[in-house]
Amino acid sequence: MTDDAVEEQSHSPDWPSVPLGELCEIQGGGPAVRAAQQTPDGVPVVRPADLRHRRISSRSAMVRLAPDRADRLAKYRILAHDILVTRTGTVGRAALVTGQESGWLYGTHLFRVRPRDPEQARYLVAHLSHHEAVDWLERRAAGTTGMRSITLRTLQDLPVPVPPPGRQREIGSALDALDEKIRAYEEVVRATAEVRGTLAGLLLTDRLPAGPTGPDGPA
Repeated sequence: MTDDAVEEQSHSPDWPSVPLGELCEIQGGGPAVRAAQQTPDGVPVVRPADLRHRRISSRSAMVRLAPDRADRLAKYRILAHDILVTRTGTVGRAALVTGQESGWLYGTHLFRVRPRDPEQARYLVAHLSHHEAVDWLERRAAGTTGMRSITLRTLQDLPVPVPPPGRQREIGSALDALDEKIRAYEEVVRATAEVRGTLAGLLLTDRLPAGPTGPDGPA
């Protein structure tokens, strides 16, 4: 039995499997952004490093492109319900585009996956993030460790089990809710780490006034 045959049996036998390219329009990323084209107030250009927990994280130092240059790259703009998938490096990481990022651009190391039915977007992100889909892409990636990449054709051929629409919504909503909790907890950890760093600096340089709960006890 071939690997593909085994993979076809990894989901419910009642769910047909179709290539991703039949469900979505897939396009490669735009040209690389040179330093001279960047500006602090420009249009953000999403890179693989900006994809985190199935969303685009704006906390990283995002590359921004001058508006006039961005206008000439309009075909590489992203819209709500698009999905970005990494093409190189850690191939196959996926993130859902929300209304907040609509109108941004995506870089050369990403694919834009645009579902023909926007209602499928959350389910497709769940499938693309599943280890079986990631493993399928990894086995077909070319190149050396750290420089591996997948082709447009490979991503188009990725098999996708297609449950009934109601079941797709259930799967997508359940996993999206858990991702939201992960992002919220990560934000708490980040903020707490910043407070810890500030407090450590004050304590270790003796700049924190002694008080009722200070190091010297009650005043």
